[in-house]
Amino acid sequence: MSDLNAGVCLGLRRRRIATVLFAGLLCGSMCAQTVSHDLVVKMVANENLAEQHRDHYLYLSQERSERTGGHLWTERVAETSAGKVRMLIAEDGQPLAGGRLAVERVRLADIAAHPDVFEKREQALRNDERHAKDMLELLPKAFLFDSPSMEGSFTLIHFKPNPAYEPQSLEERILHAMTGSVLIDPVVRLHRIEGRLPEDVNIGFGLIATIKAGSNFSTTRDRAAGNEWKTAVLDTDITGRAIFFKAIGKKEHAERSDYKLLPIDMTVAQAVAMLEQ
Repeated sequence: MSDLNAGVCLGLRRRRIATVLFAGLLCGSMCAQTVSHDLVVKMVANENLAEQHRDHYLYLSQERSERTGGHLWTERVAETSAGKVRMLIAEDGQPLAGGRLAVERVRLADIAAHPDVFEKREQALRNDERHAKDMLELLPKAFLFDSPSMEGSFTLIHFKPNPAYEPQSLEERILHAMTGSVLIDPVVRLHRIEGRLPEDVNIGFGLIATIKAGSNFSTTRDRAAGNEWKTAVLDTDITGRAIFFKAIGKKEHAERSDYKLLPIDMTVAQAVAMLEQ
């Protein structure tokens, strides 16, 4: 065989090897993404199933947000079917006393006397974990996933927007622009979800609203009594501007602990009485 023919054969052989290696790498990457996608789909299904059979809990909450006026509020919180009944017990580390405590008891008495008004108000305020829930619903259809990795006993999966997905609302457009990660428990329940905007999101070419790069949220959950997963840490930091350059934003940090099961049929009045004990 001439040197020319030998060189051609060697070149063809190297191309075949390179093609096989590339195909193997491509298959491996796609298989890993499929594993991640299937695990996320199963996790979301488990969360939706658990949402249909939720227990009620009493817990301790520490929160700093717009709701608290930037102060650190320590509250005892009782969950009911009508909403979360909260009793403020300390502000910035100082227990409530005197007139401030009396005002809080009057507020609770009004809640017990008018549970229907309380329920309507709660329905309008049930959005503290909405971003995490909305993101969960979007995950399987609107994002691409990296290969899974381990973080202790948890499975860590990073996600990024799927350019083929068309957001169905303004809120979806903002969520779909986020990159982030999910941390999944060995029993395929959500332990943590994080999302962050890597760049500004302009709505109406920025004339209607702009959500600033760096806006983010994070929710961490742990297993509570009754084998249910409850929020342990909640962080939200959304900044931007709306039409006519009005500033918009939401900044919240909350930690919840000491979860105890409550009767599923506890009324608002019963929750108030328990909190005041």
